[in-house]
Amino acid sequence: MEKVYVSSSINEHKRQGVQQASGEAEGTQDKLIISNEHPWKPWQAARSRIRGYVVCVQSLMLSLAGLEWYCYAALGVLMALMSFWIDFIVAKLLRAHQWLYSNLEGHFLLQFLCWTLYPACLCALSTSFSHSICPQSAGSGLPEMRTILAGVQLPDYLSLSNLFAKLVGLICTLSAGSTVFLGKVGPFVHLSNMMGAYLHRLYAYASGKKQRRSEQEMLIVASAVGVASCFSAPISGVLFSIEVLGGHYSVRDYCPCFFAAVCGALFRSLFAVFSGEHETVNALFKTSFPMDFPYQPPEMLFYSLLGLLCGAVSCIYLFSHRWILRFVRTNKLISRLLATEKTMYSAIVAFLLGLVTFPFSAGSYIASQLTMKQLISSLLEGTQWTSRNATLVEDSIQPLWQEWSPPEINVFQTLGCFILIKLWLLVLACTLPLPAGYFMPVFIFGAALGRFLGEGLAYLFPNGISSGTERKINPGGYALVGAAAFAGGVTHTLSPALCALEMTGQSGHILPLLIATLISNAVSRSKHQPSFYDGISLIKKLPHLPSLIRACPKLSSVQIGRFVEPAGSVLERGEKVAGVQNVLNNSTESEFPVVDTRESPTLLGTVTRNQLQVFLLENQNEVPCKSLEDKCTIQSVTLQISTDTTIRQAHCIMSVVREQRVFVTEKGKLCGVITWREMKKIIEAMAEEI
Repeated sequence: MEKVYVSSSINEHKRQGVQQASGEAEGTQDKLIISNEHPWKPWQAARSRIRGYVVCVQSLMLSLAGLEWYCYAALGVLMALMSFWIDFIVAKLLRAHQWLYSNLEGHFLLQFLCWTLYPACLCALSTSFSHSICPQSAGSGLPEMRTILAGVQLPDYLSLSNLFAKLVGLICTLSAGSTVFLGKVGPFVHLSNMMGAYLHRLYAYASGKKQRRSEQEMLIVASAVGVASCFSAPISGVLFSIEVLGGHYSVRDYCPCFFAAVCGALFRSLFAVFSGEHETVNALFKTSFPMDFPYQPPEMLFYSLLGLLCGAVSCIYLFSHRWILRFVRTNKLISRLLATEKTMYSAIVAFLLGLVTFPFSAGSYIASQLTMKQLISSLLEGTQWTSRNATLVEDSIQPLWQEWSPPEINVFQTLGCFILIKLWLLVLACTLPLPAGYFMPVFIFGAALGRFLGEGLAYLFPNGISSGTERKINPGGYALVGAAAFAGGVTHTLSPALCALEMTGQSGHILPLLIATLISNAVSRSKHQPSFYDGISLIKKLPHLPSLIRACPKLSSVQIGRFVEPAGSVLERGEKVAGVQNVLNNSTESEFPVVDTRESPTLLGTVTRNQLQVFLLENQNEVPCKSLEDKCTIQSVTLQISTDTTIRQAHCIMSVVREQRVFVTEKGKLCGVITWREMKKIIEAMAEEI
């Protein structure tokens, strides 16, 4: 009876529980039904219709091209818009400075303060803003981007905070005008890479793919877009990304680079047309050189001499640039000032630059009242300046070339002073710790060199070089060739020749451009002198080996075995729990090499930290304890180098395959490991020996 009573009570409780559960389920279902009967979704029909349209458009777009191609196009459009707005804001600020200076005419002290304090305050603001938000935003950014593209991870160099800091800092730097004499290209390429990295993250989120190779492709494309959006020059943008940033360029990146660069160049030109800056889509600095007879054949000799001159001056500039960077880093007073008071240093240097370029001092000899854009436009003018001095006509709008020929001063004096003074001012400006580019300043400086030679030849041969012809010499053509040759000699590239061609639309001077740029490169590369960006890599000790190969050719034969250190944490194939626990406690690495035995360290493969942690959990209470090879999967090593591999070969291998570390073996036995950090130490040690 007792058993029956217990059983019935249990059954009764079960029935009550089932009824209660079913009642709750019915109540929940009723609530769901009630909630579904009265949804609060406004415009439900319109929303569903729009959603259907979006799905149709999305499917149509993806059927035409992959999602990454739309990211490339978006990158080109965004960077073109950013370039246009930077130029627009900078033009407004420069015009405000010119208006204020002109309205203070007759007040010498106020004009002096306006001329010197305006760029000093802007440079101080640029330095303070960029370093307070992201210290990595200072400088050009191109040497660091080369390092990132080589496979080295540099934190915060591609962050959105760095993008914002560099953008605002670059606007302030450019607004300082020709007084500071700094440009836009390098920082804008860095901005393009940061935007490309952000778009790649969006692409990875949308597509569910996250591959390092695709990120590298986006960064290479972004480098080409940066140059193309600055000058509306897509071809030279792609060539620039190959020469300067792509140490190991992949052919698969060729079409995406051109596609994105064309998008950036096209929309940059369209924005200029919509704003009224240009009437139609044309070159950035349109020239009017005669196309039927651009130059006389004997002038090819003088263009070659101009290439020699630009190469020689570029050697002086590169040596001076490296010297002053070393001096700033080694001088105790300046290095302490840069470490604690970067803003004050920028203000002091900008004030000194303004003091030298003040129009009532040396500024009257270097056309200091012209902006960077006006400088290059005036230097590329096709007519001869010396012949126009005698027939000067007063006009309400003063031509730009008259700034190069003030009263009682001829153009040879102003061009000569510009060449001598601006060279050292540019070297000094390169020490400023703010976002700044250096391509456009050297481009303008080279144009001044070419203009000086062209004006001299036009003065010596007023009727042309060839007898029996009335074809006069065009000094603007020499300015164009000099700009490309000097920029090519400083950067050790040929892309400035093509960039000059696309910026001006002057296809008639293609042969002089290439010849002079090649000669300038040959002279500037003599004695294995590093380029401008290589010099910065050497000073900052960035792991960029090609510069060291040019500076010291014997490095191509130095073997990596001289610098290999034993691998820190190594596991045996028969390792037990105690050994694995000891390795995990004493190391922070994510992957560990596995050898046969420590006495005979034949490399078998690698295991990850996660595998070792699982191995410890599974073997805590097992007796007898199993070994490492019984529980863990040892991944074979697909890439390893021998101790006889040279440093150059090791660097090339790591750059091509984008590996962060490579194992070094000798006859299959593990000797050590080479990481990018170790490669950087090797480069630093060799840089000190050069």
